[in-house]
Parts: sequence; structure tokens; C-alpha cells
Amino acid sequence: MSDIQNRVIAIIAEQAVLEPSDISLTSTLEELGIDSLGLVESIFAIEEEFDINIPFNANDPKESDFDISSVASIVAGIGALVKEQS
Repeated sequence: MSDIQNRVIAIIAEQAVLEPSDISLTSTLEELGIDSLGLVESIFAIEEEFDINIPFNANDPKESDFDISSVASIVAGIGALVKEQS
């Protein structure tokens, strides 16, 4: 597992009140019990952790360029944003 993946899973686990081992890359936030408020809190925590800005529309997540359909897509999106910054 990559460092980014581990850190993202830890943040999502904290929001979902789960152990990181309970989260798989194929998990959706909905399956993990993360509601819209939890999603926004997760996004803020991820932005702070990685010092990035996620292009995310909290009012209409489906209109966002940032794919939140699964943990794997979130990890991939963050990896791309981190790479862009370096």
C-alpha cells in the first residue's frame, strides 16, 4: 500500500468510526456510512493532510471533477493532485 493510500484510508476510517482494516479500495463512502457532512469533513481533512485543494462541489458531488465513487477513486484523485504539486 502506498503512503497516500494509507493516509486516505486512515482519514476515511476516522470519519466512518471504523478501523482502517475494515475499509477496502472498492468500498463506497455510502457503504461505510459516511453521509454528506462526513464527506465534507473527510474532504477538509484530506486537503489539510496533503496540503492540496480538491476540486469538489459539496452541494452537487455528481457535478464535481473529483471522483468520489469509491475509496480507490479518491486515492487515485489525491495521488494525481499531489503529483501536480510536486
